Amino acid sequence: MKMNLTSPAVISQLMAEHQLHFNKQFGQNFLIDQNILEKIVNAGQIEAGDTVLEIGPGIGSMTSEMAERARRVITVEIDKKLIPVLNQTLEAFDNIEIVNQDFLKTDVTALVGEGPVSLKVLANLPYYITTPIIMKLLETSWPDGVELTRMTFLVQKEVGERICAEPGTKTYGALSVMVQYYADPAVMFTVPASVFMPRPKVDSVVISLQKRAQMPYIPSDKNQFFKVVKAAFQTRRKTLINSLSNNTAYSKTLLLDAMSEAGIDPKKRAEQIEGEAFCRLANLLHESAI
Repeated sequence: MKMNLTSPAVISQLMAEHQLHFNKQFGQNFLIDQNILEKIVNAGQIEAGDTVLEIGPGIGSMTSEMAERARRVITVEIDKKLIPVLNQTLEAFDNIEIVNQDFLKTDVTALVGEGPVSLKVLANLPYYITTPIIMKLLETSWPDGVELTRMTFLVQKEVGERICAEPGTKTYGALSVMVQYYADPAVMFTVPASVFMPRPKVDSVVISLQKRAQMPYIPSDKNQFFKVVKAAFQTRRKTLINSLSNNTAYSKTLLLDAMSEAGIDPKKRAEQIEGEAFCRLANLLHESAI
C-alpha cells in the first residue's frame, strides 16, 4: 500500500520512527498538499520513456509520484539520515536509484550513464544552494545521446523571479543573464508557504527551464562574459561605466571605447542591458586583452 507522504501525521511518524529532526542546514521543508505535489510533477512533463534526475528528495513524496510516470528516477540526497527513510517509503518501486551524495560534488554524467536517454530534472531546491545547482546542470557537458530537455524547480519566490526577470525590471540581474544564456525560463505558478512542513517564511514558485538547442549569442570567452556581467551588477545602482571601472581591472578609457563600439550607453545601469549587449561588450574587452 502506498504511503501518503504529504500527510503531516505520516511525516511526523516517519521522523519519530527514525529519530530525525528537520535539518535547517539542508533547507528541509516537506510538502503537505497532495494536489500541489501533483501539480508540480505535472509541470515537469514527465513521459513514460524519461529518466528523471531529482535533487533533495526529502522523504520521497515527489520521487514516488515521478516513479509512477517515468522509466527511471535517480534521486540524490545529501543527508545520510534520510536514506533509511527513503528505503522505507520507496521500497515498492524498482525504478528508483537512491544516491547518498552531495550533488555539487557528484559526477552527474556518470549517474545518468550513456545514451540514448531522454533526461528531465525535477527538484525542490533549498534557497542557499539554488544557484550553484542550476548552473551546474546548465553547464554540464552531457554525453552523446543524453538529451536534457526540461528542468523544473521549486524555488524561493524571489529567486525564481530573478531567474526569469527581463531587462529593465528591478529583479533582473546577473543570475537572469547567466541562466537565460543557457535556457528559456518561465514562472509556472506560486506555491504558498502554508503547504510546507515546517512552514518557511516566504512563498515559493515553480519555474521551468527549457534548455536552448542553440545559444542566442556566442561569447569569445564564456568565463570572461560572466565576469563582466557579475561586475556590472555588483554595484547595480551605479551607471554601467562606474560599476565596471570600479569592479574590473579595465581602464575607464578602454571601457568607454568598448561600450561605444558595442552600442551601449555608459550612463545606463546594468539592469537596462540585455544579455546580447553584455556579450558584445565582453567580446570586445576580450579582444583588447589579447
